[in-house]
Amino acid sequence: MDIIFLKPVFKQMIWGGERLRRDFGYEIPGNHTGECWAISAHPQGDCTVSEGKFAGMRLSELFRSHRELFGDMAGERFPLLVKLIDAREDLSIQVHPDDAYAAANENGSLGKMECWYILDCEKDATIVIGHHAGSRQELETMVREGRWKELIREIPVKKGDFFQINPGCVHAIKGGTLILETQQNSDITYRLYDYDRLQDGKLRPLHIKQSLEVIQVPFVQPQAGVGESKTVNAWLEQLVTCQYYTVWKGELKGKRTIVQDQKFMLGSVIEGSAKINNRLVKKGTHFILPYGIPPLSIEGDGIFIFSAVSES
Repeated sequence: MDIIFLKPVFKQMIWGGERLRRDFGYEIPGNHTGECWAISAHPQGDCTVSEGKFAGMRLSELFRSHRELFGDMAGERFPLLVKLIDAREDLSIQVHPDDAYAAANENGSLGKMECWYILDCEKDATIVIGHHAGSRQELETMVREGRWKELIREIPVKKGDFFQINPGCVHAIKGGTLILETQQNSDITYRLYDYDRLQDGKLRPLHIKQSLEVIQVPFVQPQAGVGESKTVNAWLEQLVTCQYYTVWKGELKGKRTIVQDQKFMLGSVIEGSAKINNRLVKKGTHFILPYGIPPLSIEGDGIFIFSAVSES
């Protein structure tokens, strides 16, 4: 049984830049590349297995036809999606629906719960998480009147920070920030405000009605849910656990062992390099450790983000 390595999918965005090439060495499609869908089986960005006996197969197809690699887990869709996001400029102020709202209003889509690990950011960088409206009526009034500076809650960030973003939480990545995002396998985003900027001479569409219907009021800070890690890999620090995923950070110095005790584990190298069973992985490598893979020897100097589906 082998590690499954994936070829990412890249997305050009109005707010994107060149850091995915500069920092990770990727061949990006242009100078406004905002997203690397690193581990994804979503129809809008379905990663390809890059080597081994499944080389050339889409991750969605692998999940459908070889469910044994994923612990025979139920469900039609691969559940998680891992992205790298390069925000050269501010992303729109936005919000995501939960599963129930998305299923009813977005052709049966999943909702979108996500979390952010700050890979890098400019000095004095900020992000948007939450709002200051005390009631739904106040929220709607402030939105209709465009009182964005009063409404939006902005907080400082630094490299290594971690945030949980629940459905209904108003949020935005600000310019100069590079993040790794772990999320549900969904691409449903409602734009609340986009700074009146133009794309191809036109304002980008907003989703005011949907946003007002799904925004949580009043704002409650999402809890990371960090607790005692259940993984047997003592060198991994648990960053979050919620109903959809658990995420860990691993700082590697020297030699360790990875015991894959989940349905499957997703891995991303975010700093440095290492050898896993003598196979070199380096910054920007993404992979899946399938169900039942024997314990793996890992040696090097680097930082990893791992994630897995939370056990019910």
